[in-house]
Amino acid sequence: MNNLSQPPVSGTELNQVLVHTPIYSLMAGVLTYSHTCQLPAGTLVRVPLGTRDVLGVVWNDKPAPSDGKALDQTKLRPITAVLDALPALSPHWRALVSFAASYYQRSVGEVALAALPPQLRDLSSIQLTRRLKKLAKAASHLDTDKKPPAEPAHSSNDTEKQALVNPPDAIYNVALTAEQSGAISQFNQYSGPFLLFGATGSGKTEVFMQCTAQLLASAPDAQVLVMVPEINLTPQLEDRFKSRFAGLHGEDAVVSMHSGMTPAQRLNSWLAAHSGAARIVLGTRMAVFASMPQLQLIIVDEEHDPSYKSHEGARYSARDLAIYRGHREGIKVMLGSATPSLESWYHSRPATEGGRYLRLNMPSRIGSGQLPLVRRVDMNHQPKRCIIAPPLLTAIAQRIERGEQSMLFLNRRGYAPVLECTDCGWKSTCPNCSAFRVFHKIDRTLRCHHCGFSERVPRACPECGNMDISTIGRGTERLEEHLTELLVDIRRPDGQAVRVVRIDADTTKLKGALESQLAQVHAGDVDVLVGTQMIAKGHDFRRITLVAAINPDNALFSSDFRAPERLFSLLMQAAGRAGRDAAVANKSEMWLQTQHPTHPLYESLKNHDYPAFAASQLNERQQAGMPPMSFQALVRADARTQEVAQEFLNLASQAAAQQDELSALLPHLTLYPAVPMTIARIANVERAQMLIESPSRAALQRFLAHWQDTLQHTRSRPECKGVLRWAIDVDPLSI
Repeated sequence: MNNLSQPPVSGTELNQVLVHTPIYSLMAGVLTYSHTCQLPAGTLVRVPLGTRDVLGVVWNDKPAPSDGKALDQTKLRPITAVLDALPALSPHWRALVSFAASYYQRSVGEVALAALPPQLRDLSSIQLTRRLKKLAKAASHLDTDKKPPAEPAHSSNDTEKQALVNPPDAIYNVALTAEQSGAISQFNQYSGPFLLFGATGSGKTEVFMQCTAQLLASAPDAQVLVMVPEINLTPQLEDRFKSRFAGLHGEDAVVSMHSGMTPAQRLNSWLAAHSGAARIVLGTRMAVFASMPQLQLIIVDEEHDPSYKSHEGARYSARDLAIYRGHREGIKVMLGSATPSLESWYHSRPATEGGRYLRLNMPSRIGSGQLPLVRRVDMNHQPKRCIIAPPLLTAIAQRIERGEQSMLFLNRRGYAPVLECTDCGWKSTCPNCSAFRVFHKIDRTLRCHHCGFSERVPRACPECGNMDISTIGRGTERLEEHLTELLVDIRRPDGQAVRVVRIDADTTKLKGALESQLAQVHAGDVDVLVGTQMIAKGHDFRRITLVAAINPDNALFSSDFRAPERLFSLLMQAAGRAGRDAAVANKSEMWLQTQHPTHPLYESLKNHDYPAFAASQLNERQQAGMPPMSFQALVRADARTQEVAQEFLNLASQAAAQQDELSALLPHLTLYPAVPMTIARIANVERAQMLIESPSRAALQRFLAHWQDTLQHTRSRPECKGVLRWAIDVDPLSI
């Protein structure tokens, strides 16, 4: 239904519509439907697809050229409903979606429809009209309330007039540091993109809010998009922005967008942004596709975080799309981090060396706060099987007695990663995945963190009946239990027992649980906080003076070349949770329990020297021809057997050499043989991958675009029966 070669039936017009179809399906691309008129591009519609009605977007930029195939007008299905109460999606938004689909090798419909709230499918134009009127009424009411009084006829004070146009410091009564003022001044002078490189606690969020305030004060309809990496950071930032801006722009002017919202909440936020009623949108990676017709500024907080990269569906990088969107729409983009990604750091080198971003430096903490002293504990010299080194335990106890808080970070949840029989060697493997099931003591279950398969812990070994089943390794649940036992004799200043709280994905399942636990920490009701990376970044804990990383060595010798970058970033972010209050900053510490205390990564961490670490890593990548000096794509295949998955990828690679368009590009590419993924089987589906590298981004993109047809054709070969799907991951973050 994709080609037009006959005139439309009398009284009808042909409309090309995007629906949610993956690129490997036979229906990828625009589909043709009939309607009484030609609808504007960007119009939202409901159309029949199979036996159900789905949401669609009209994509009528121009009629599709005919390839000679006749289109039977009588078999065309009509558009079910037109959501004409909504303004059409803008050309800028459609260009963003088209670019994302092209660059990340997905279908345009898949990207476009995933960016829209599904509940639009269930509302009529009348219902949408009512919602939009309600938003408009709230906005107009606010404008009336905040309208300044008329200026007396005799007044001509230019200073007063300017204060109304650009009022941030006076209105918000915020004393900025010299570094903050300098960063804002540079932001106002240049077009960007900007990388705000600031130490933890240097006041980056205040810079974000000041830049937002200036923009909203100077442009009556301007909108700002503020992105955060994870859902658990959104409420905290939302509270700060609402307390700052709600009084001027209204409660509905600041909205959130993230996957943790209900469908109704997501729809309301999207409508507020799309209609212009929302002046500030706070969201996770999905918010980069928010329809914001008056968007003037994009802020990406913690831009280094891997959560900005999608790992399912369209595998896009929200950070990189934010840069593209800013360039496409001619608006400013500010990335912020204490530990920038090496890509952003590389792009922010001096312009004379080829840099494309302007780096704004804020190396100092606000006030008299200092970064924590880093202590390394050589676990080779500690008692065997020791979980908490005695010196660290003593330091924690001292802080409890002084009424201070400590935080222990272990990036592995559960009680123990593996259960093992000491007689026959049985281990708690998952029957559906090539991974172990994790032992959760609190509910006595063995749970796979990949497919979700769970069952009760056996009383004896399932293989030999041995009653002696032991744990291997440790997780946050075991660490919490162990700490509680070790600190049983320690007392708080008020004489009460020590309070240890664990925050991870298991303890925050219920709605509101995370907010409640964080409130306890902020109130001082917790003495020791134990958790995964959920607690290691973004939070402003004022009473924590000691942070400890338990067994962080695993990433030092990983086969993934990005592992050291992720580890350094995580540890430096975790260290940044300590000493944020100037009153206790001088005695704040970061402890590392490690088997390799002299490793260069830990040396850089000890000095809080991100530039030195980044220079070392970029030098290694330059020598090895790794990103950001080169470009990569991973092609992943899912199949019934590992052999079929690898055969599919290898056959597609061989076929490329036999096609003129592809073979001409092969000298600029390296195609590695297919190999199993690190976790080769998940939910009884075998997974293989093939890495493609090139020093030229353009050559890699041209190859991938032409290779899609080859992959589709290869899948139909008899040898590839059993291939379920494939996906191309451009600029992968893990290999």
